[in-house]
Amino acid sequence: MLTIYNQDIAPNHARPQETAQRIATLIEFFSEKTLSEVNGALCRSYVAERGHSAAARRELEDLRAAINHHRKEGLCSEIIEVVLPEKPRPRERWLTRDEAAKLLWTAWRARQPEFEGGPPTRRAIAEHVARFILVGLYTGTRAGAICGASLDRVTGRGYIDLEAGVFYRRAAGARETKKRQPPVRLPSRLLAHLRRWGRLGKLESEAEQVALTLGEKPAPRRFPREAVVEWNGRPVGRINKAFARTATDAKLTGVSPHTLRHTAATWLMQGGCDLWEAAGYLGMTVEVLEMNYGHHHPDHQSGALEAIGRRNGK
Repeated sequence: MLTIYNQDIAPNHARPQETAQRIATLIEFFSEKTLSEVNGALCRSYVAERGHSAAARRELEDLRAAINHHRKEGLCSEIIEVVLPEKPRPRERWLTRDEAAKLLWTAWRARQPEFEGGPPTRRAIAEHVARFILVGLYTGTRAGAICGASLDRVTGRGYIDLEAGVFYRRAAGARETKKRQPPVRLPSRLLAHLRRWGRLGKLESEAEQVALTLGEKPAPRRFPREAVVEWNGRPVGRINKAFARTATDAKLTGVSPHTLRHTAATWLMQGGCDLWEAAGYLGMTVEVLEMNYGHHHPDHQSGALEAIGRRNGK
């Protein structure tokens, strides 16, 4: 059943390799089991063996999807219930302005040491993280969409229109999912950075072409021709490790790439932004925004505060 799901459905997912890995983890535990054996006790045993409730929950969601696909294909008729562990509470960590500035400057100034524990060289090693941080803070875009963004129109990648100042977060041809990725207008400060990166990438690209024409070896390229976030001339698919290293160097705890999305949402609310506009900007529903970030809004419960302060109903 899991193999069929991996063949039929997983290739259509946004990250098929990650789905395949989760299915492989499920197979290690369930390979000797039949569908009739799947019940609450077995699911709880799986969670206990995994030792990580959040990861186990995501994998069991795949198991549930695989069972539903199996039934829809007419390969079984029984309704099998998959019992999930309790959903973890959403993270509330967000960055203050000072923390964000510290994280950003730590990334910009990071230099490769001459040797382990030795003095730093002039080679920057985290400029791609700094770019990621800027786009994340200013747009609240999910990490995958930032890493998948391009300054040129490229098949399979999101596109940043530097002339119009619009970030098309969803790749052309990609299907819409529950994780919304609507286009977003870019703030002027971020757009200025992006346009500068675009000019630098174009200049270095032209320099490479001239060097190749003259039969010379082009200088190592520091900036991407296409990808917004790149390392050694190649697009970065996942930035978790580099981001974690930057956060550690900045002495910030509980910070992950997704913290930037929390931060953008929090700052929008603290700034008194209209809920509908903020939700559209971030690519989330008004209900989710209000539930998770509404308490940061200056108008939050303002009517209740005014009412409870009245005397004799006046």
